[in-house]
Amino acid sequence: MHDAMKTFALFAAAAATALTLAACQKKDAQPDPADPGTSNEAVNAVQDATAAAVGAVAANTIGQVSTDDFVTNAAISDMYEIEAGKIASTKGRSADVKAFGKMMVADHTRMANDMKPLVSAAGKTPPTGLDERRKGMIDNLNAAKPEDFDNAYLSQQEAAHSEALDLMKGYADKGDDIGLKGAAAKAVPTIQAHLDKVRALQAAGPK
Repeated sequence: MHDAMKTFALFAAAAATALTLAACQKKDAQPDPADPGTSNEAVNAVQDATAAAVGAVAANTIGQVSTDDFVTNAAISDMYEIEAGKIASTKGRSADVKAFGKMMVADHTRMANDMKPLVSAAGKTPPTGLDERRKGMIDNLNAAKPEDFDNAYLSQQEAAHSEALDLMKGYADKGDDIGLKGAAAKAVPTIQAHLDKVRALQAAGPK
């Protein structure tokens, strides 16, 4: 097995254990009566941070490994962004977060549609639903208290776009399908712009 794949496999196993433990802690946690949801908010943040770490390792590995894995992760990335964006467009507290969520729905829907014929031409079949990692992130967004939502969403978005950027750059550089390599390269500036916007919103703080 390639060294990068070994590293990813070991990290993913450890991260899966961490995510499972966090989920159990969430289930078993007894919230403070004076502040319902406090325990869950902390556990959700741990889950998101763990998911981000898993994604960062995966993106650096997958972008250099196989077209099958690239197609799967690119599709899931777009599906996650669309679903999270829909939640943010309604649940976001600030107008900027709502607007960013709407932009994610539009941009990632377009990116997914642009990728579909190239995936088909490559003889690949993308997944039709989210993986457990991204499902957990969506669950945490839905569970976030109103006053915590914007920070939780932007934190997820910073990690998700950093991951997507590594994935696209890696495949654009070392992928083995010409059409998908071109699509990955084309996606890089858009994803970078999204990441820059997320970081600007985080720096600006709550409004």
